Formats: sequence, structure tokens, C-alpha cells
Amino acid sequence: MDVVELLSELVKFDTTNDPTRGIKPPKECPKFILDTLNSWGIDAQLIEKDGYYAVYGEIGEGNPKILFMAHFDVVPVNRDEWETEPFELTIKGNRAYGRGSADDKGNVASIMLALKELSKMNLKEKVLFAFTGDEEIGGALAMHIAEKLKNENNLPEYMANADGIGMKPIIRRRKGFGVTISIPSEKVKLRGTVKERKFRVSTPILETRHAAYFLPGVDTHPMIALSHFLRNSNVLAVSLEGKFIKGNVVPSEVTLKYLEPGEGDEVEVDIGLTRLLKTIVPLVRAPIKAEKYSDCGVSITPNLYSFSEGKHVLRLDIRAMSYSSEDIERTLEEVIAFNIPEAELAVKSNEKAGYLFTHPEDEIVKAMLETLEKFGEKAEPVEGPGAADSRFFTPYGVKAIDFGPRGGNIHGPNEYVELDSLKLLPEVYKEVALRLIGG
Repeated sequence: MDVVELLSELVKFDTTNDPTRGIKPPKECPKFILDTLNSWGIDAQLIEKDGYYAVYGEIGEGNPKILFMAHFDVVPVNRDEWETEPFELTIKGNRAYGRGSADDKGNVASIMLALKELSKMNLKEKVLFAFTGDEEIGGALAMHIAEKLKNENNLPEYMANADGIGMKPIIRRRKGFGVTISIPSEKVKLRGTVKERKFRVSTPILETRHAAYFLPGVDTHPMIALSHFLRNSNVLAVSLEGKFIKGNVVPSEVTLKYLEPGEGDEVEVDIGLTRLLKTIVPLVRAPIKAEKYSDCGVSITPNLYSFSEGKHVLRLDIRAMSYSSEDIERTLEEVIAFNIPEAELAVKSNEKAGYLFTHPEDEIVKAMLETLEKFGEKAEPVEGPGAADSRFFTPYGVKAIDFGPRGGNIHGPNEYVELDSLKLLPEVYKEVALRLIGG
């Protein structure tokens, strides 16, 4: 079985992770990973935590040298936007389309095949591996594994977190923070004309829906555009609907129903909703200060809206090179106090998680660059936009990189992986392990 065949089998499993709809990745996919590894003579165990699964194991002898990690859960799909069946690998030229092909089942398949070859060798030090099923909702399993290894004095020296893109070692990645802002509905009746306006996402350079890849000034976020429209008109919101998927997924489209005051029918408008939506612009421009430099700076995107128990609820995704949420909360409180003082604010982050910030001269970076050069790939260490599970290991001193194949449309429709890069990955991961172990 080659990497494309193995990826095809993995994509068939619908491992959608969508807690807002009570959907968890089923046990079948990690069981398939476990059984496949076992059939190759590789011992592994199934870990369960709160209904989510991971596969963990070790090969080799001696001290733990490197951990390979990847995740098999995927974000929800909007089938209306897909040109192919998302849970069936479809090959067109050098591209293989399917949910998870790039994020992150291509990496799962590649590591599995690398382990198959490494397991046949007399390794002087241990290679650890983990495949997790909750990365897309925060990575509690990765945190659990990191803590377990720390308590057992079994932490690896290095980590290759196979959750990157572009065939370049990612040495910096920001931490993610979740923000919830809620405001009571306040309905009044006014006369005027009811109209509707749709606002659509635009990503003209890099096609993606991943919030961490959103670049202000290049991309158009429908919720930010909607807010700008409200702030520059005298209309009032009646209701809001949209293709909301997940906290770190930019909605492809939102529809605002609004009232243009004047002569006409009496219509119920919502002052609370209007004020909340108008506040999006100052929220996404909040002057949040990070602890370390980032090419991507601080990004703030409003990706989820809902109405519950008489309150409008807006959820923001924030990415910053910061460990603590204190400065973020303090800055957002100033924005809310000025614009919507009656609103409630909650900032969530995992205080046990850090960010990725590895020196470009570190051994794992050099091992990856030398390996890539061996296979004809020219690369420099880069910063990646999104957060990843390596952030649970870096606070313990593990030197980490994130890595993955070339591909596109991460978290978006028609996600794909480029086959020429995918086919190299099993050998790349094997070579990196051998260079670090000295085999």
C-alpha cells in the first residue's frame, strides 16, 4: 500500500469534528490506524478521552528522541461549495481532493508508512508517534499525551508535528484564543423599508477558509464588511443569517436583513444586534500587544454568530504570540466599554498551551532542511499562520517544527494535496528520524 492508497482509505472515514452539532469523529478511523500499524508489527494503543480517540506508540530502544504527531479529525464541510465528494479522494492531475487530504490525513498516512520502514531497523533511540482526533477543537488529547510523557520522564528531545503545509519547516506559530461576546436582544418597532444584503468572503490570492490565514487588506471577511456597511449607513438590523461552520472557519456568506427608516410598514428591528454588529470593526482592529514578534502579527476574525436565550452571541478567533489571555481581555474590555457596555465578554485559552518558537539553527530544523535538500526540495524555515498541537510540548522544552505537504483550501471547499509532495513525505519523515538518531 502506497501513501496515496492509504490516504484514500483515511479520507473515506467521515471524521468531522463539530461540537456545536454534537458530532465527534467515530472510533472506526483510529481503529483502522491501530489495526494497520499492528498488521505491520508495530505495537500501539488506543487512548480515549471524553469520547475522543488517539493512537499512541513507540518504536526503537533507549531514550525518546523524536515524536511524530498528526491528527485525523477534520472540520465540517459545506457540500454546496464542493465540486467533488469530500469524503472520497478524487485525483485530478497532480492534485488529490478530499476533506483532510492536506489537513491532516496526508500527514497521517505518511507518518504511518515512515514508521513501517523505521520499525524494521535497529534504532538506537526511541521514535514516538501519536495520531489524535481532537486537534480541530483544541487538542486536549495532545495536551494529555504531553503531560503523560512529562510525568513518565519520557518526553522526546524533538517533535515533528506533521500539521503544516507547503513542504517548509514551520518554526513559529501563534497561539489561539477564543472570545465570546453576548448582548441582550432589544427590539423596537419602526417604520421603513425592509431590505436584504448578502456579504461574501473573498480570498483572491490564497483560497482558504482558515481564520489564521485571513489577511486584512487582501481578503474580505463577510462579517467585517457587514459591520462596515452598518457603521456607514443609518439602517438597523432586523436579523442575521449565515453559513457559520466553526470558530476558526471564515463563513463563506452572511445575509443581513435590515430596515431603512422612513415611510413604510412598521417593522421590528433589533437595537442590540445592530450595536453588536457595528462593534465588529473596532473589535478586529483592537490594539492587542503580543509577547513576541510574528510575521502574521495579531489576527482577529468574527466567524460565528448565534442567538440563544434572548441574547446575540458573537465568537471571535484571535491568534497571537502570547501565552496569557490577560492583555487580550483587557484590550477587548476597553473596546466593549466604549461601544457596547451592556455586553458580556469571555476570553478562553488553554493556559497549558504555548506557541511555537524554535530557533532556525536548532538540530531538528537543520535535519529537515538537509533532508529536503537531499530530495531536491529547496526550503527555508518559515512561520505558519495557524496554531498546532506542538504548542503543548514546547512549554516543556521540546524543540519542535510543524511540517506538511503542498496543498490548498485548508478548512475550505475543494481541499487538496499535491501528489508529488505527498509521495515524498514517508521518506522525508524517515530520513529526519534517522538523522536525529544517528542511524
